[in-house]
Amino acid sequence: MNSKKKRSAVIFDCDGVMFDSRQANINFYNHILAHFDLPPMTEDSIAFVHMNTADESIRCLFRKTPLLKDAQEFIRQVDYTPFIGDMIIEPGLKELLKKLRPRFGLAVATNRSNTIGKVLECNGLDRVFDIVVSSLDVKNPKPHPESIFKILDYFGIKPPESIYVGDSMVDYETARAAGVIFISYKNRELEADYYTDSMSDIADIVGDNLQGAPV
Repeated sequence: MNSKKKRSAVIFDCDGVMFDSRQANINFYNHILAHFDLPPMTEDSIAFVHMNTADESIRCLFRKTPLLKDAQEFIRQVDYTPFIGDMIIEPGLKELLKKLRPRFGLAVATNRSNTIGKVLECNGLDRVFDIVVSSLDVKNPKPHPESIFKILDYFGIKPPESIYVGDSMVDYETARAAGVIFISYKNRELEADYYTDSMSDIADIVGDNLQGAPV
């Protein structure tokens, strides 16, 4: 069946949900800082780059230096591929996607930019999702709900017919602004409709809330 005719969808954030990318992000941005002879990121900076776009992250890291424009130019030249090996795919993710795919639309809404395609490809996920929306695909990245609305429009469904799986305050604010059901993944400090620490539990939550396309 055409994915656009599916009656509901499951949307995933990338970093912190599909992948443990903390070390990859640390290594990537510290590489950029080292290029300009600047010290490594602080814990606050690490938390910021985990949730925000590359452009916002560079602005944050270089805001107190005269090097912002140089850093913005340099990051466009950096090949992210060597850092993908530092990302750890979440246990059970592929099994979950395989279970959901026959009945539900699958999507990614991420504040990653041009790196998301390579990340999915290197992990054998490039043909799994019906639509992937990065920060480059919208005028307003998360926490603005534009990325979610773009996905809902693609499938032709309404907000209550979709679940968004995220792990950060940015994800929570995005879900609430879009009006979709929100699953907080490995973060009990957020307000959420559901909480889970395991990919295997998501299938049950989805099944209790969404009606997939008929087979």
